[in-house]
Amino acid sequence: MKELRTGARYIIDSFPVAGCHNTRIPRGKRLTGKVYHGRCASKRSWVYGFKVQVITTRDGLPVGFYVHAGSEADITGLRAMAVDLPAGNVLDTDAGCTDDVLEDVFAEATGGQQQSARKANSKRPNSPNQRFLIQCFSKVIETAFSQLTARFPKQIHAVTAAGYVLKLALFILVHPLDQGGY
Repeated sequence: MKELRTGARYIIDSFPVAGCHNTRIPRGKRLTGKVYHGRCASKRSWVYGFKVQVITTRDGLPVGFYVHAGSEADITGLRAMAVDLPAGNVLDTDAGCTDDVLEDVFAEATGGQQQSARKANSKRPNSPNQRFLIQCFSKVIETAFSQLTARFPKQIHAVTAAGYVLKLALFILVHPLDQGGY
């Protein structure tokens, strides 16, 4: 899919997947430790489980994903993820993935550019048209997340954390998104 779309625009963002409810954390046996307990700023809640970072096209088609522990920040997942995109592309990220050094390395390695949503007091502020484009394309990935999570089962049965991640990854790969709204 990525090879067919040279010079395209890609969006990366993450969404949480809860391993169990917050009240069941002390009794849980599948996931243990503080590494899975993280904050989801967009939902203004705590989650005990995993974060899934997804790269989508501007049409909302997922082309890559990375699953990491819930306490890890989005920038940690972006650094660990193998972002293998064609040359001449644009990668839009949210404010949680702002890293000037990583943006420069991405530009040198791929020939593309990474545009991050920046805060008002940033040293590298975005132009108004860049802010508008990033805001528009962030809605595309949020729609893709809502379509994907709506198809998730109510409960993923697994005995170990590795089995949970495996079933989560298979579910993401097997269930394609409905493209009727794009």
